[in-house]
Amino acid sequence: MAQDRNSDYSINTIIGPNTSFAGDIETGGFTRIDGSIRGDVRAKGRVVIGEKARMKGNVTGTNITIGGVVYGNIISDGHLVILSTAIVIGDIITRRIQADDGCFINGKVAVCSSDERWTKTMSEHRDAQGIKSALPVFQKTYG
Repeated sequence: MAQDRNSDYSINTIIGPNTSFAGDIETGGFTRIDGSIRGDVRAKGRVVIGEKARMKGNVTGTNITIGGVVYGNIISDGHLVILSTAIVIGDIITRRIQADDGCFINGKVAVCSSDERWTKTMSEHRDAQGIKSALPVFQKTYG
């Protein structure tokens, strides 16, 4: 029997409280962050950013729960839950969202219920990211 990737609750990666990490993390499953991270988190499964977590970087995963502070973009190709304790400063792209009363979001939010809308929004996001990454080189060369 094939396992549903959304129902895997075995933790593959954990950054505990009082732990600081600088760099990108790429995981194949459930990832939980309770410490401090400076870098991107890309998971092929569920991601939980705990209430005491502080993060400067982008978060990509299937089902994502945010309880702490994220200064970066969030991309969830499943369900995104933003708890009342969360602060998100960045853009959000998701298929479904639940934002609890009291959370703080500063950025654009795109909820894409259809596959067509998801594909279009992700393409626009990748194009915008490519332009942003090219700007410093352009400014250095021609600025």
